[in-house]
Amino acid sequence: MQSSRKLTAELRILGIDPGLDRTGWAVVAKQGTADPFLVSSGLLHTGSGLPFPKRLERLFTGMTEIIRTTGPSAVAMEKMFFAKSAASVAQTVQARGVLLLAAGLAGLETAEYSPSAAKAAVTGSGTARKAQMQRMVQVILKLQDPLSPDDVADAAALALTHIRAAPFRAACAAGRLTG
Repeated sequence: MQSSRKLTAELRILGIDPGLDRTGWAVVAKQGTADPFLVSSGLLHTGSGLPFPKRLERLFTGMTEIIRTTGPSAVAMEKMFFAKSAASVAQTVQARGVLLLAAGLAGLETAEYSPSAAKAAVTGSGTARKAQMQRMVQVILKLQDPLSPDDVADAAALALTHIRAAPFRAACAAGRLTG
């Protein structure tokens, strides 16, 4: 006997808070109307004592392995935002590049969200503080403890932002919404 209820595909989103030294990542999944849940999370860390090309290689191979083992259906990455030195900007841009390359080679769609958009989607305020973000991610994902460090919590917030935007993005892609 077949059920008349239509099965909804699971959304499995890899959130990435990119950085050369520390890249936070979190895979958040959601199926149908069920609450989202954390699949896995962590921090890719490249030591400052390594040559720059070796650090980029570590980011690429680390992200490639995360994608392989967690099987995301899409990537949500933080948009570039800087108030730092030009050298820091250049290195982070290159780190983002290898992370985007890993996602692209895996055939994953990548969406970008500003920090304020992720804050607004998760907390209701685009100016929320880090502690508020960590606490709301903890509550939404029903975690016993907040995700730490904040790079990982930010990555989970990016994944949650994409999950919330997914129905709208799908409707736009299907041509059901026009502007």
